Amino acid sequence: MSATPGPLIRPRSNRVFGGVCAAVARRFGWDVALVRVLTVVAALLTGAALIVYLVLWVVVPSE
Repeated sequence: MSATPGPLIRPRSNRVFGGVCAAVARRFGWDVALVRVLTVVAALLTGAALIVYLVLWVVVPSE
């Protein structure tokens, strides 16, 4: 799992809601399904994960 160089950018394709999970998965070379599952689990366990997702949706630029 090596990080790919470059900024965090939400893709136009392979996005479900805002593309935040796809951007994180692409940036760090992880499987997008794993990132989505971890995001849902974190959102169910803590409300902070939902807030972080929404902030990233606003802050991270789209392609």
